[in-house]
Amino acid sequence: SGRIKERWRRPKFRGELAGATVSAEDVNPLCGDRVRLALRLEGPTVAEARFAGDSCAICTASADVLVEKIQGRTVAEAAAVTPEDLLMTLEADIRPTRMKCLQLPLSVLKAALRAA
Repeated sequence: SGRIKERWRRPKFRGELAGATVSAEDVNPLCGDRVRLALRLEGPTVAEARFAGDSCAICTASADVLVEKIQGRTVAEAAAVTPEDLLMTLEADIRPTRMKCLQLPLSVLKAALRAA
């Protein structure tokens, strides 16, 4: 999809996050995608978030959209983001074999929120 290419080439939320209060990282061993999410929590709110890592276009685009969706939301709202939410925003129809690429940032988010 054009949205995936755009987010992959020019992600809005890639980078380090000074003052992060929690972070998590994971790797998809099948393809080597690696994603790290850093969050700055203020009470029950995800005040700011950034992602970093070395990943394919789908995974990078998914991470970028995920950060956009969770910033300014409560932890509960952030935890409720689904793969379908990301697919709708990306306007993408992804083959089942690539769904792990889309879902890796979500699993990293869940790990970060568990650590909070």
